[in-house]
Amino acid sequence: MDSPASPPGLRVTPAPAALLVPLVGVVVLAWLIAGDRMAGMDEGAFTDPGAFGFYVSLWVVMMAAMMLPSAAPMVVVHAAVERRKREVGRVTHPGATLAFAGGYLLAWTAYGVLAYGLFQLLRSLDVEPFSSGDGERYLAAGLIAVAALYQLTPQKNVCLTKCRSPLAFVVGSWRDGRLGGLRMGTEQGGWCVGCCWALMSTLFALGLMSLAWMAVIAGLIAVEKLVPWERAATFGTAGLLAVLALLVALGVV
Repeated sequence: MDSPASPPGLRVTPAPAALLVPLVGVVVLAWLIAGDRMAGMDEGAFTDPGAFGFYVSLWVVMMAAMMLPSAAPMVVVHAAVERRKREVGRVTHPGATLAFAGGYLLAWTAYGVLAYGLFQLLRSLDVEPFSSGDGERYLAAGLIAVAALYQLTPQKNVCLTKCRSPLAFVVGSWRDGRLGGLRMGTEQGGWCVGCCWALMSTLFALGLMSLAWMAVIAGLIAVEKLVPWERAATFGTAGLLAVLALLVALGVV
């Protein structure tokens, strides 16, 4: 169903190749930059994220590497709507799809800033788990267990549904122009944060500067969003996280 702001009468037929090639290039470049900047910094659970400026710039690169692959269907559909509008002679705005992707990353950047603030607050309070090997391990296991439980909540299901329906979201939330694209991307990014914030928090518990753990978390997020078996993916991820929490608590991982 079209919303009042959506472009009515448009048949969206995505032509992803022209967009996916540069998108893949951005993702590959982001992984390379992240790997270079994080070299030698991985200290396991609750790795010091460094100064705020360094952290924010690296976090944006990390989100581009981790989240753009699973957001690609949304970006492609947005571009397809813009292309179709041009084909039928309607006004389009160059850069609107880029603004959409930027808004998506902006939402994840806001999450990263909040996570950084909470992390530094706990450190400033000299909370025991940050200075005790056993306490640190149990806190990490607890965060992962919370992520496992969140997988089973109604809130997770609602947000994941928004992330798994590119055409419904883009057409139903359509706003014209670059500013409209930015607002749409930020909205979709907000749903994605609501879906994956707990999963992303496990990155702090496992190793924020670990390229391997980045790949694991990004893979789980992509599976949840892209495979056709939504509930199996969600419950499967919950099970994997529960096992991982136990292994971390036992000191195996």
